[in-house]
Amino acid sequence: MGDIPEPLIEQRADPCIYRHTDGYYYFTASVPQYDRVELRRAKTIEGLASAQTRSVWRKGAGGPCPELIRAPEIHFSGGAWYVYFAAAPSREPRGRLSRHRIYAIRNASANPLAGEWEFMGQVDTGNDTSCLDAATFTHKGQLYGLWAQQHGGADGSANLYIAPMATPWQVGGAPVMLSRPEFDWECRGLPVNEAPSVLKKHGRIFIGYSAGATGHDQAMGLLWAGEDADLLDPASWTKSREPVLQAGDGHATHGPGHTGFTVAEDGSTVLLVYHARTYTEIDGDPLWNPDRHTFVKPLRWCDDGMPDFARPAVA
Repeated sequence: MGDIPEPLIEQRADPCIYRHTDGYYYFTASVPQYDRVELRRAKTIEGLASAQTRSVWRKGAGGPCPELIRAPEIHFSGGAWYVYFAAAPSREPRGRLSRHRIYAIRNASANPLAGEWEFMGQVDTGNDTSCLDAATFTHKGQLYGLWAQQHGGADGSANLYIAPMATPWQVGGAPVMLSRPEFDWECRGLPVNEAPSVLKKHGRIFIGYSAGATGHDQAMGLLWAGEDADLLDPASWTKSREPVLQAGDGHATHGPGHTGFTVAEDGSTVLLVYHARTYTEIDGDPLWNPDRHTFVKPLRWCDDGMPDFARPAVA
């Protein structure tokens, strides 16, 4: 994990690494074929690279939207494992609009690579437009959901939303928009805010997210609120006016996106999990280019308690 990181896992976009109380790291990500949900686990971060995989859900396995399975997230809540993923009825978009909806599967086994996965159905966000990149987190006893959703405009814009959850697969209150693409760096290729992920540190709740389309100039943004703030009040959140990580920030990577967080084996060092490419020339739709790789690197912290994504130094 030096100044110019090597991929941890090649050809795995939209990565999610979850460290559980059993001492294992659990990994999932989009596969290039967008045809399944795949899991692996290991005792160390580096061990994930060579760990055996299990396909826990495949297109056509159930539900009304069996195609284009993207951006799975694994979480543990209420004594069970959940994977959230997005899927569409076909591989054909409607203009600049995708057709994804969010779905959840559940496994009550101690090891989610064993046992059976149950289809919990669509996570109804209350707005019947394309949505993806669902994640959940608990704060002060309340489970919250985060996701990205197109607002219905013809330009394909996607915003970030938060809502209280009644169950890990059911939204329990009105969604609140936290962020929309408004700066130039959030509108490269497409005006998109997506892939939210939560980090709690130094008295703040941080939400990292991706901005722009899936090409080489995708970038990361950041929202934050105080840990005692009303997380459902948009006024509680501050948004960085500049990207916190983008191509050229001291890395030989391009299009860093799909922000995620985990913790190192020492139990304290926060690790940034993201995807990126090692080159810029892409033929055709960048979404179908398989060379978005999973990267992991330590976060550095500034004196004011804010994370520094760009400088790859240890904590």
